Amino acid sequence: MAKPQQKIAGLAEFFDAHSEWLIVRENGRTLPMLRAELDVENTNGKTTLAFVDEKGLRIWRVETSEAEGVEIVANLSSKIRDEREVVRFVPRESAAELRANIELARLQKANEIAEIFAASNAGTKIVRVALNVENGRMAQIEIENEERRRVAVIADVTAGLTHESLLAAALKWQAALLARRKNRISSIAVVAEKRQARNLQKLSALLKKSASESISIFEIDRKGAVPVAKELRRLRPLDLWRERAKKLRLPESIEPSETARKIIEMSPEKIDRIVSKNGETLRFLGMPFARVRRILNREKAWFGISHVRRPINESAKRAFRELRDELDLHRRLDPPNRRHDWYRLASEAWLESVLRRNIKLLDANLILSPIYNQFRSSNDKIDLLAIREDGRLVIIEIKTSPDRDMIFQAADYWRKIELQRRRGILAEARLFGSREIIDKPALIYAVAPALSFHFDFEYFARLLSSEIELWRWELHEDWRREIKVIARQRYE
Repeated sequence: MAKPQQKIAGLAEFFDAHSEWLIVRENGRTLPMLRAELDVENTNGKTTLAFVDEKGLRIWRVETSEAEGVEIVANLSSKIRDEREVVRFVPRESAAELRANIELARLQKANEIAEIFAASNAGTKIVRVALNVENGRMAQIEIENEERRRVAVIADVTAGLTHESLLAAALKWQAALLARRKNRISSIAVVAEKRQARNLQKLSALLKKSASESISIFEIDRKGAVPVAKELRRLRPLDLWRERAKKLRLPESIEPSETARKIIEMSPEKIDRIVSKNGETLRFLGMPFARVRRILNREKAWFGISHVRRPINESAKRAFRELRDELDLHRRLDPPNRRHDWYRLASEAWLESVLRRNIKLLDANLILSPIYNQFRSSNDKIDLLAIREDGRLVIIEIKTSPDRDMIFQAADYWRKIELQRRRGILAEARLFGSREIIDKPALIYAVAPALSFHFDFEYFARLLSSEIELWRWELHEDWRREIKVIARQRYE
């Protein structure tokens, strides 16, 4: 039953009722706040709310605010960022109860998966069911088989994790279980729904033999009256190349539309263009700020940083130029405020946009595909695809903050590109003009500022199959000012 809503006359007074609040954002993220950290001002009948989050000070106009029991639901807007968001404010007492309910629901899911796994494997019994301590998003289950040997089982209890994240978590937990003094466990089973399980099956085949053989992938089959955990066949690297390759759908022309060309001419050294099946996206140093689509054979364009977008027309030309000027002010080497959203956001895309303009800043032997690196599909988000002077393909994976999944994301991209290379699809598409792609596996370049490689990078890099040649490229931390390679390392 929905809670009855009641409009709030004095937002500040409502906040005063509790000393601590939990802000629940639209994307599901939560932010704890003291009452003193919520600044409410009323001027000329308009209410503004300010608080500091991970992006710095945020000032919002409160369009509407309603009470749902002890909670507050506020419709916020920001004219500066052209954003709108519905945010919930939950008293910390209720927030604790909310967290407890979430944890309980996840534990119930973990127990359900444990029971499915145990029932699907005769003679086994459940020893322990828990959630991982880092974020509580994975079930960590221990099962004892007929021989009284323990097996570890891990599963996603949120239905929101990627297969790369799940494999990384499984390998780290396996390492911890092997380090135990008592009840050491060497093998681990990963249980997942169909699509995630099939992706895990392929990704685990890219591990070296010892690592791959210690992991079993189970798919939850829900077709029958009772769900069953079925073990999937362990794939060899050779099995991956028997898969049907997806057709490479590239744009008919890499030339920008008339509208996109005019926008690019505003700041040609900073604005680039990405093509997708839906049209063109214009980015200001990696920050998407305008979209161009062809509708009924006519070009239509919109602008805006967030999901709130305005059409580009005569009446909006001034606002559009103001947005461009604001981006130019804050998205530069020396902005007036380094904590501003437009300086901090989309940093990986910023670095990518710099490398797209001159990939030789990274490696003098590289040549980017003039077609592939302007194209984006929903399934394959490879940062950059290049070729060396000797004709060998290079997949470039870029990060600007520590990401544990970096290795496995790059490996998954490598598998897809390698399949298309072996089938001759990339050569047929002439991605590099007249340059020939030689018959050797693609390389992976993992690129990030030196301090932005995750602590587990080395560990995961050495678990990859010897067929994958991985290079680590460390950049100077001040990469916005100058792209400078300070170290590189090859893994085989």
